[in-house]
Order: sequence, then C-alpha cells, then structure tokens
Amino acid sequence: MPTVIPVKFAYAARDLWFDPAGTGAQEGDHVICATERGQEIGLATADAREVAPEELSSTIGHAQLRGVVRIATDEDLERGDELARRGEESMPAFRRHVAESGLDMKPVGVEYLFDGEKAVCYFAAEERVDFRQLVRDLSREFHVRIDMRQIGVREEAAIVGGYGHCGQELCCRRFATGFDPVSIRMAKEQDLPLNSTKISGACGRLMCCLRYEFEAYRDFKSRAPKKNAVIDTPLGKAKIIEYDTPKEQLCLRLESGKQIRVALADMTASEAAHKKSEELGCPCRPDTVTREVLDRLESPDVQMALAELDRKNGVLAEPEVDASDIFVEPKRKRRRASSGAPSGEKNERPATGPAPSGEGGSGATRRRRKRRPGDGGGEAAAAPAETQQNGARRRHHQAAEGTSAEGAPSQGQGATRRRRPGDKGGQAAAGTAPRGMQPSRKRRTQQGGGEPSQQQPPKQQPGAEGAAPKRRRRRRGGRGRGGSAGEGGAPAGE
Repeated sequence: MPTVIPVKFAYAARDLWFDPAGTGAQEGDHVICATERGQEIGLATADAREVAPEELSSTIGHAQLRGVVRIATDEDLERGDELARRGEESMPAFRRHVAESGLDMKPVGVEYLFDGEKAVCYFAAEERVDFRQLVRDLSREFHVRIDMRQIGVREEAAIVGGYGHCGQELCCRRFATGFDPVSIRMAKEQDLPLNSTKISGACGRLMCCLRYEFEAYRDFKSRAPKKNAVIDTPLGKAKIIEYDTPKEQLCLRLESGKQIRVALADMTASEAAHKKSEELGCPCRPDTVTREVLDRLESPDVQMALAELDRKNGVLAEPEVDASDIFVEPKRKRRRASSGAPSGEKNERPATGPAPSGEGGSGATRRRRKRRPGDGGGEAAAAPAETQQNGARRRHHQAAEGTSAEGAPSQGQGATRRRRPGDKGGQAAAGTAPRGMQPSRKRRTQQGGGEPSQQQPPKQQPGAEGAAPKRRRRRRGGRGRGGSAGEGGAPAGE
C-alpha cells in the first residue's frame, strides 16, 4: 500500500498528500515539496501512514502523487520568511493596480513560490474577470511571472483569518482540513433560530461548525421521545417541552406546572410502547419515568410532591407535632435578690415615698454602704444615699411626699396627691411654689420668713436723709422672673 504524509500550505484550503520518499519527515516538520507550480514550503500535519489504493484515488483523483524533496533546513526557513515578507510588501501595489484597472475583484494576498520565479496573486470575485492587462502591469511591477488565482469567500476567510460568534479563531483558519457541504437542514435539526445573522459566519455563508454536532443531534432525536409527547410519571402526566442534546436530557413539565430534567438513559419503555414499535416497525422510544428516578432528583419541589403523594396513599403517616416545640416561652431576665428580700421576689421601688428605714431597700438599685460604728447599721445613711441616687425623681415628688422646700413637714403629710395639668406637679396645691419660682434665701429673710437671728436690718428708704439713691437691679432669665416686682424685690406672684 502507498505511504503518504499530509502537508499544509499557507494558501491551500486543505491538506495535500505527498510521498515521504524516505526523507523521514514527521509531524511538525517543515518540508520542501514539488508541486505542479514548482517547489513550495509547507508543514507536515501528521506522521506518514499507509493508505488503501481506493482511499488514495478518492482523495487525489487522477492526479499524480508527488514526493517530498527534503526536510527544510535553517537556510530554507530563513528564505521562506523572506518570501513571506515580500508577499506582504507587494499587497499595496496589487491593490493599486486593481483600482486603476477598474476590475470588480477583491485582492486577498500575494504568494512567492520557493524558487522565486513565480508570484501567485489571489483575489475574490463573484463572476469571471478579464485580468489580462492586469497581469502585464503586475509583471512589470514585480519583475517575475504572475499567476492569477480566483478563490471563494470560504477560502478567503481561511487565508485572512478572523474570529467567529463564539469568540474563538475561525475553524477554517485554525484546524479545518477541508470544506464539507453545510445545509439549512442542519440548523433546523439542532433547533437553532433560522436567522441568517446568527447562523452565518464571517464569510457570509452558513457556519462550518453546524456540521460538527449534526450527527449527535440526529442520533439523540432518533432515540428520544418526540417533543410534546406525554410521559407517565408517579406525579401524573408530563409533557416534553425541550431537549438538552449535549447532556442527553429531556425537560418535562408536570401537571402542576413544575419543570424537571430527566436523563434519557433513566427512562423506561412501557409494554404499550414495545407493542407499538413492533406494529409500526420503528425503534422503541421510552415513555415512562419511575419513582426511583424522581427520588434521585435534587429538587425540593419534587420531594415535597412525592411526600404529599405518600401521605395521600397512606404510605407515610402524618408527623406528630408537639405544641411545646412551637410555642416556647421566652426566658426572663432574673434580677439579683437583695440581702433582705427572698431570692424569688422582685424588689421594685414604689412610685412615691421613700423606702422605710427598717427594710432592706432595693437590692438592684441601691448601693451597699459600709457600716460604721454609730450609724445604726447603715440605716440612717440609706435614705440620703437613696435621695442622692434618685434625686431627680424625689424632687418631682416632693409635694406628694408632704415635705416643703426647707424640709419641714407641711399640712396633709403622708397623703398622696394627684398631678393635674397646670398645678406644677402638685406643688401649687401643696402650697409650695415650683423650684424655679421660689425666692432666694435673702429675699425670704427680707420678707420676714426666716429666723430672727438671720434677719438683716432694713435698708434705708430712697427718701431718707443721707441715703444714696436706690439702684434698681435687673434680673435676667430664670423661671422665677416675674412681669413686675413689688416692694422688697419679691416676685409678683408671691
């Protein structure tokens, strides 16, 4: 059997077969091959292998199998790079001559053969073009023989390169070895939208990748139930609404509206399906989903539906719910018991009135005082400490406790008075002015309300002989400021 090695060229659409001819070329080697156009440099894409004569004739047809001249050396690689640069530098001149000639063609590239005696100009055109005059102009420009080669849009995309809708380099540029026919039926079989902008490639034709998965889709659909078919499940009837061919799964919609995905291999065929396939002579398609398949699904909705089905069938008993697990009494914060009260009682301060001297006091709010000899076990100091700690509260309740501003007991001592709007916290009814309205100690002495020993001699009247004129003192701010002052400077309200 003949031995061949595939070689890839820069401006060739597919790999070409050559005879290794004992050169020992392997995959990845650059080789110099003899072609019908002359010597060219290419890349071996696979190792040499033997092929059948029938396969060889179907591949190359009636053409003669040419051989590999040699494996490229370092000098050959440098010359190949130089020829590639010359081809890129010749592109502007090629475009200029095409524009001057007015021909309907698109320049694609210029390739210099390895021997340097010929340059091949590639162009794309919709129809045949008369380029005889263009060949003469290019020959005078490049000083070599010119060969014009018309290519299609697919070959143009493979030569120029680019990126597809998937974000990857074009398949025809990266790894494709040939152009297989692609039809619109392949897009329909894969359930793709028949939109030309979505199924067309950079070349404007149908994407080559539509053919890659066509066989897999066709095989899966030949084994799976058809769309909109009704499937039996433990939860009732289900309808097939979608295929997931890469994973070989089917999307089912239950009667409740929930959607589940089941693998095709997990489905089974009923006796009716076997009987129908025998009558029609077609392959049997599964039409049943068992309980074991649904139990393996990680769907909370499906598990709850199965549990509800078991309760209805009496397989699973109703769970007993303990009321104590639902209604839990909240934990209350415990207060430290005082030294004089039992541990279970709560020591609360009354709303009004001081604590009795005989009691132990409030254990949480009252501070412990160190006993000193002669203080009666600390009972005498309990009331001042409590008054100092709760001074603000006791000031508001002075009238209710029946004490005057000077500490002397007033009438109705021990009686509780109610606070009414406008009575200044019950102090007006008790005969005691509010704290802010009480006169100072000096004014009370002048009015005669103080002790005789603390009274000062009366001041001289303004009209008295030798007396200086009385200066009127102006008071600022304070709650006790009145609208007018009487004799002696007392507020008008007194």
